[in-house]
Parts: sequence; structure tokens; C-alpha cells
Amino acid sequence: MTRVFLADAKSETRSALRLLLADMKMQVVGEAVDWTSTMAQIPTTNPDMLVMVWELAANAYAGGVLAELRASHPNMRVVVLSSQLEARQAALHAGADAFIAIGDTPDRVTERLRAAANDSRS
Repeated sequence: MTRVFLADAKSETRSALRLLLADMKMQVVGEAVDWTSTMAQIPTTNPDMLVMVWELAANAYAGGVLAELRASHPNMRVVVLSSQLEARQAALHAGADAFIAIGDTPDRVTERLRAAANDSRS
């Protein structure tokens, strides 16, 4: 079972993702509303995949936070959500494995999450 950590300031988004992931037989092992909490909880929850809204890390991107995360958790897949399509290139360049546009259909979101979960980094 894929272990997933959710990072998004909006409880509605986390709730919708939690339901979708449960339907996909994935386990949510933690949630955070900001980047600092995300970075603090990742080591203790040990997820296989981080699903995060880009805007949480965008301000910290200049400091290379995704690179830092990758260095400490090289096998964890990172899926970025954003309503801003121009964030796609920045997120992928920063080290994200996948990008999902907020507003995509549930089927498309499921497809992208499954693809990211099946992408082996080990």
C-alpha cells in the first residue's frame, strides 16, 4: 500500500484528496498546512509519496527546498498540485515527479497519482 503525505493549506483540498486516495487503496500517513510542518513531519511519517500544493513551497523554492527534500528522501515521489499551469515547469525543474492541475477531473487526478505511485525510485 502506498503511503501518502498531504500538504495543502486548504482543508477542502486535503479532504477531497483523502477520499480519492482511500478509493485508490492508498494510505494517508500525515497532513500539513504549511511547508515548515511538512518538512518536520516527513521524517516521522516516512511516506512513499508527497502530494503538495506548489504554492506552499514556491516562496521557499529559491532556497532549494525540494532539492533538500530529495537529498533526505530520495525514494519518495513528489506530486505537485497547482491552479497555475505556468507552475508546472518550475515544479518539475525543482524536482517534482508529477504535476496535477487543480481543476483536473477526478479520473485524470487518479491517473496521475497512480502513475506517480508506480514510478519506482528504488
